[in-house]
Amino acid sequence: MIMTEKQKRFCDFFVELGNAKEAAIKAGYSKKTAKQIGQENLTKPDLKDYINSRLSEMESKRIADAQEVLEYLTSVMRGEETETVATSKGLYEDVDVGAKDRLKAAELLGKRHALFTDKVDLQTGDIVIKVGEWDEDETED
Repeated sequence: MIMTEKQKRFCDFFVELGNAKEAAIKAGYSKKTAKQIGQENLTKPDLKDYINSRLSEMESKRIADAQEVLEYLTSVMRGEETETVATSKGLYEDVDVGAKDRLKAAELLGKRHALFTDKVDLQTGDIVIKVGEWDEDETED
């Protein structure tokens, strides 16, 4: 099924407003039947798929992915980022990121790449730990 222009407008308004009745009215449906039409449109598979794809698209634009985070941390660590600093003497723009922030970025990148860890990862065969006298009794059989 191909969506009509009015259905597409409904979907776009629904994504924007989150309200089926208001989206139906803005899309051009009658105010008298807007609530019913809005609910009905939300049950149509093609319209649901379109709305879900638009919502996913919007969400992916708002949320940084792992690559973006790593690139940003790298640029901070390298001193490529600037910030605005407020002091008692005024507001200073385009100030290089401080050493503490650069160190924190380096630390986070180091953790991500497991450059320094306190844990030892042992991948060995079976490990048997004897805990008490009853363990000795089992081996005597």
